[in-house]
Amino acid sequence: MSVKLSALASPGRIPTWVNLAARFSSVPCAAVGVEIAPESDRNPPKAPDFETNLKLLRDRLAPESLIRVLDSAGDVESAVKVFKWVSLQKAFRHTADTYSAMILRLGMAGQVQEMDGFCQRMMTDGCVGVEAEAALASLVSLVDQFVRRGKLDEAMRVLASMNRGDYRPAIDVFNAVLGALVGEKRKLRDVMFVYKEMVKAGRIPTVETLNYLLEALLEADLVDSALDQYRRMDKKGCTPNSRTFEILVKNLLAKNRVAESCTVLCEMLELGTELDLGFYSHVIPVVLSENKLEVGMCLFKKMKASNFPPEPVIYNSVIHHLCNNSLVEEAKDLLDSMIDCGVAPSDDAFEDIVNALCMSRQLDEAIEFLEDKQVSATSAYNRLLEGCCSAGKVLLAKELFEKMSHRNIVDCYTWNILIRWLCEHSRFREALGFLGRMSVSGFIPNSLTLSALVVGCCKLGKYDDAFEIFNHVCAECYILDSLSYSKLVEGLCQERKTLEAAEVFNYMAESGFPLESCSFSKLVKGVYDTKGVDEALNVRKLAMKCGTMCTSDAYTIILHGLARKGSAKYVLAMYSLMLVEGCIIGAEAYCILINTMILQNRMKDAASLFNLMISEGSLPETDVLSELVSHFANFSRLNMISDAIDIVVFNYDILDSDTYSLLINGFWKEGNKSKAQQLLDLMLEKGWVPDAKTHGLVIGSKAVEEVDCRNLASDYSTIRDSVSDILSESLGDD
Repeated sequence: MSVKLSALASPGRIPTWVNLAARFSSVPCAAVGVEIAPESDRNPPKAPDFETNLKLLRDRLAPESLIRVLDSAGDVESAVKVFKWVSLQKAFRHTADTYSAMILRLGMAGQVQEMDGFCQRMMTDGCVGVEAEAALASLVSLVDQFVRRGKLDEAMRVLASMNRGDYRPAIDVFNAVLGALVGEKRKLRDVMFVYKEMVKAGRIPTVETLNYLLEALLEADLVDSALDQYRRMDKKGCTPNSRTFEILVKNLLAKNRVAESCTVLCEMLELGTELDLGFYSHVIPVVLSENKLEVGMCLFKKMKASNFPPEPVIYNSVIHHLCNNSLVEEAKDLLDSMIDCGVAPSDDAFEDIVNALCMSRQLDEAIEFLEDKQVSATSAYNRLLEGCCSAGKVLLAKELFEKMSHRNIVDCYTWNILIRWLCEHSRFREALGFLGRMSVSGFIPNSLTLSALVVGCCKLGKYDDAFEIFNHVCAECYILDSLSYSKLVEGLCQERKTLEAAEVFNYMAESGFPLESCSFSKLVKGVYDTKGVDEALNVRKLAMKCGTMCTSDAYTIILHGLARKGSAKYVLAMYSLMLVEGCIIGAEAYCILINTMILQNRMKDAASLFNLMISEGSLPETDVLSELVSHFANFSRLNMISDAIDIVVFNYDILDSDTYSLLINGFWKEGNKSKAQQLLDLMLEKGWVPDAKTHGLVIGSKAVEEVDCRNLASDYSTIRDSVSDILSESLGDD
């Protein structure tokens, strides 16, 4: 039997948790009785295993021998039967240790209900002849063993049984179970179950207990509850320690609660909490990753002042973020201090500094830095080589490459940097020269190499050669990078090699790599022009599968094809997809949709789309807009788009005189004479003469009005209609 723990053991004597897989229901544990055979059933079933075990027990029936038999029984059912048989022997009394052995066997077998029953029996029997402290120690030992073996449901059951039996374990026992639950990220209800059992036992939580509770609350995304518990720690007689602040800061930053994390850090500094190296190792990188450089540097200085030994992870993280914030001199000083302390900087630290120098165009300083530090890391030199190429210093890049080659610190990526730059700058012949040297040197061209060559061919318009290289990419199961992929598809579409472009797209899409939206639109256009709308729809389906964004242009092409086929239902379905995907709808797409609605005699929906199109500033060409207006006029539905017409005529000078005449006639016929007269005034202000139909419509109406006016008041007989005046002046009448 494993070593038992004292009921009042110190925290250090309770082992921490291991990997766990069990799951526990927070339903209170009811006592489950253990069925003991009646007095007449003292002879156990005849079985070879029983015979052997009973022979051992009959020779010497004692707690120690029973424990050995229970431990060695072939299966848990046999152990239970032996235990029950022994219970019927008048000369034998169970001890805490015999119960403990049986409970352990049941718990390890996952028979929680049966185990719980034996726990209850153990406490109700009182374990005659055994001190109460020994019984408590046995139960504590069981909790310990279940925790160490990952049987947390069983450990919680034992704790609950102890409370029901008025056996009160020390706070360290509860902390051990809480730590295991939190470490395995079990559900909050399990943590709260143990915490409530602790309260029932009358144990006062320690800072370790509350730290576990904070972790569980934060893991359950109950941030405000966690902060509330943190604020109340002093009321529970606890002072936050280094681990408390580590838990809070890391989780608050991870949940983007930056303000609260900064507040907690300030409170920590005010309290003067003694922090350990673990806190700094975990918190400083997290704070810096949130771009809180000032806070991170404050913690870093506090760590250095505490005379902790230099921690490479922290130093490298600080160097990285100093470089990201263009504080390269501070980063270099920190790297020097690392070296002075005998701590070797990582290759990433050298690369970060070189990268910062290259970004600020300090190439000579970067070269001097690497030589001064006698750096041999290929990654740092590769970054410098990229910096030289990006700055257009190709001669310096070639010189650096030769030095790297001489020092034998060249890798495949080194070759690819130069080949890529030469290809992108249409120096394909030189790139092929380096490719030959690369192969001779024993480096095998990879996907990056082939992607560079594809770009080089596309730059020179050699799309057939680029497609041949792509075939080699397929043969090697490589993947093109984003730029070469887009260049190749666009080039093939430009050369009307739509089938080849579709083949490239199909291969990359099946591999899960998206195509740039602009290139995809060109592919859809090419497929539509050569294969029709059905194939274009298939391309769109494949795009959805690989994450390629379908642009407004691509959707418009498909809408146009569907409209030409008379597939109104599918046009509207495609419109729904555009809305779901948040696609911006352009003027051409709106016009297709509006015409589709009109063809279906859905004038209200057509008007809604027209108004939406105008309100978004998506204005079609004048002839297209005039055609749409004519449709609404033919159906006598101009009043539905009256507000949109106002926006067009008052803000955009795109309507011609024919459209004005159409609108004037239409509004007049629909009874909106004021709108018609307003448009006529605007038309005349532009110096346009209404057509005969519009002129006759307006003048005829005004003549009737003038006769009525003369009958009502002869004093006003000489008053001329303002519109007639305007018409006369416009026509040049005297």
